Amino acid sequence: MSTIPPTCDIAIIGGGPAGSSVAALLAREGFDVVLLERARHPRPMVGESLIPHFWKYTDLTGATPAIKAEGFIAKAGGITVWDGEIHRIRFADFGFERPALHVERDVFDLLLLRHARRCGARVFEQVSVTEVIPGDQARLTWVRRGDGETARGTLRCRYLVDASGASSLVARRLGRRHLARSPHQFLSFWGYFTGSRFIDGEGRARDAEELARVRPVTFVCAYEDGWIWHIPLRRLTSVGLVIYCDRVRGLEGEARQRYFLDTCARVPYLRDLLAPARFVEGSLSGRPDFSYHVERVAEDNLYCIGDAGGFVDPIFSHGVLNAFYGAVLAALAIRESLHDPARRQRHAQLCAHRLHQFYSFSRALALGDIGVNGVDFELVKRFMRSVPERELELMLAVSHITHRTRHFRRLIEASGLAELGRRLEDRARLLECLSM
Repeated sequence: MSTIPPTCDIAIIGGGPAGSSVAALLAREGFDVVLLERARHPRPMVGESLIPHFWKYTDLTGATPAIKAEGFIAKAGGITVWDGEIHRIRFADFGFERPALHVERDVFDLLLLRHARRCGARVFEQVSVTEVIPGDQARLTWVRRGDGETARGTLRCRYLVDASGASSLVARRLGRRHLARSPHQFLSFWGYFTGSRFIDGEGRARDAEELARVRPVTFVCAYEDGWIWHIPLRRLTSVGLVIYCDRVRGLEGEARQRYFLDTCARVPYLRDLLAPARFVEGSLSGRPDFSYHVERVAEDNLYCIGDAGGFVDPIFSHGVLNAFYGAVLAALAIRESLHDPARRQRHAQLCAHRLHQFYSFSRALALGDIGVNGVDFELVKRFMRSVPERELELMLAVSHITHRTRHFRRLIEASGLAELGRRLEDRARLLECLSM
């Protein structure tokens, strides 16, 4: 095994989109970057739907050519069935020229990690960080297992980035990770199917063989226990349930899989799409502690980005976008701090402010939280005024078609964007039915 060095400029915990992207950005600047990843890539990961403005971040990191070359599924838009109404949005209607994608996250994340390595970051996989001691020279204790060997050591760094995903390693250790307080708590579990049909941008069901020439949509439908996603990939289809915890409390193992498959077989439209499909045995996975926020995501020489800095709800495909956004902000703050150490606290504060804005907007839009669970309404309004108009329109339109209209109307009115709200309903078209 190659040797993990004892010191570096920036240590990054986690090799998902957030960690790989901040590593690439800082390594390209010539800094000594070490990335420690617990798993060995490719590894399974959920979150396969990417909205079209993710490209601007991969342009910055330089990963765009590799993503284009991979040939992921380009999607046409989204269709929802919610409270008996069917809505459709098409990304082209918002002026996006580059496509949104459905990606296999194991492949996508591996591309980003390899790109970080090509940019000069030193990447070490199968390394678990067991202790974090903050300070001017932050110290990590690690254990590395692989090829029948086990090694232990410490790593000191000038800056530490926690991009460890939902485990939120640093925030948990420092007592800064808090589950959202809400009348309803959610969890999710998901699995994969072969041979599923899909829905195209006109609301017509298509056979799996047509996926090579017809762009699909992300299909979302509500049901009595929560809501469901259906995301066609190149060889498989991802189907996930986001569920009120009290509806499935106590379900484990085979009972959980039975609930999952029974739900897939009875929910209207979804059952038609999956009628010719076969469930991939062993593919069912889950995620508890579904929604949480983190205090002080950036301070001094410590940054928590991506899911390590908070998670809201997958309804708007914000997870990977949040990872890229946080990576760009953290890289900028760390770069400026390394050039001007006397101002590093100020750079961290600015980064934390922008990350808090994005989190507050996502949570207010998805769940209607204002003034609770870390949401600052003033930051939400400022964020909405700063976002490019077509990106904001798309996010608000998705809120509308998932019947979170009361949330976005409140945000629009408070931000002085009433005209924008009137345009949204035209772009979120109401359909009479789906052709199955």
